[in-house]
Amino acid sequence: MDNLYTQEKAAQCKSNLDLRVYTSNLLGSNDELVLHGGGNTSVKGQIDGEDVLYVKGSGWDLADIKAEGFAPVKLNTLLEMVKETSMSDEEMVARQREAMLTSSAPNPSVEALLHALIPHKFVDHTHADAIVTISNSVDGDELIVKLFPNYLIVDYVMPGFELAHKIYEMTKNLNWNDIDGIILHNHGIFTFGESAKESYDKMIESVTLAEKFLDENAVVNIVHKYVHSDCDITRVIKTMSEYKGHEVHIGINQTPLAAFYASQENLREFASRGVLTPEHIIRTKRVPLIMEDTDLIGGIQGYIKEYEAYFKRYAKDEVMLNPAPNYMIIKNLAVVSFGRTKKEAKIIYDIVEHTMLAVLRADKLGGYKSISEKDSFAMEYWELEQAKLKK
Repeated sequence: MDNLYTQEKAAQCKSNLDLRVYTSNLLGSNDELVLHGGGNTSVKGQIDGEDVLYVKGSGWDLADIKAEGFAPVKLNTLLEMVKETSMSDEEMVARQREAMLTSSAPNPSVEALLHALIPHKFVDHTHADAIVTISNSVDGDELIVKLFPNYLIVDYVMPGFELAHKIYEMTKNLNWNDIDGIILHNHGIFTFGESAKESYDKMIESVTLAEKFLDENAVVNIVHKYVHSDCDITRVIKTMSEYKGHEVHIGINQTPLAAFYASQENLREFASRGVLTPEHIIRTKRVPLIMEDTDLIGGIQGYIKEYEAYFKRYAKDEVMLNPAPNYMIIKNLAVVSFGRTKKEAKIIYDIVEHTMLAVLRADKLGGYKSISEKDSFAMEYWELEQAKLKK
């Protein structure tokens, strides 16, 4: 992975917050690190003598975030919050909001508590494809430990307060200078440092290490033969719009990768093993619609029935989202994403594009394995994630 940091551009930054914006934009410009609003970054500083955490505001995209996209929050308040044994999402959001020093700033990231806990000035968090590909393999635990012996390795846990408090407990007796970063299984990677360059460099170096491992141990040979199809796209749009309850825009992926992915044996089982990183689920749902014949209506109705059963297995007081699929795989042909807008369809297209290659590579490492169905439901119906879609 190329390191895009340049001293010339860094020298144009007049403050640590400017540097934070600069390297955040570098991270966001690489879709193998973050996709469409994913990841978060922070820098610690002071305002009128008060220690402050400037953390990415919820809903902002690292690719084009500006200084006003960072929420300034009282650091000591966050550090006190993370020590508590339990906290509801509503309380966490409200208390973080109350601790902000600028009322017009966006709500702090759901990972603000973890950013505060890490004692270094600059903190970077991405969902790097290479890292989660290895982590999402059946032997991911062992492989990650071997590749990153100086990293704190954390088993999957729900983001937000639960994750921050778990790491607080794990690091009570830790010298933070003894580790290079944190890897969250099935989720992503944190790096940090006393300068923007140090934190960014560690991110690029770590992801590059993972990429080299995959290049040596998980080579995917994409074999694609063109398959003629009489698929009626107009009918697909019309039918899916009826089940979605709104006009649907689509993204059709017929790249060699997509066609190869769609041609795998036991396609339904193969392509229904869950998301690459948890926050993707609010865009894609946990699994796609698999079309192995021409009965589109029957396929959609079967998908909806299975989704309703999935909802009933885990729902408490949640209201079910639209149960129709957000993307489908047409056997031997293509992957089709559905969105309320062209932009939404493109977001789903991009996420699935990255997921397909990761699944194929993880299978070369022994098998792909995502978070559990129960954890998937919790993430899909997490109010703080659903709030992102409303923005």
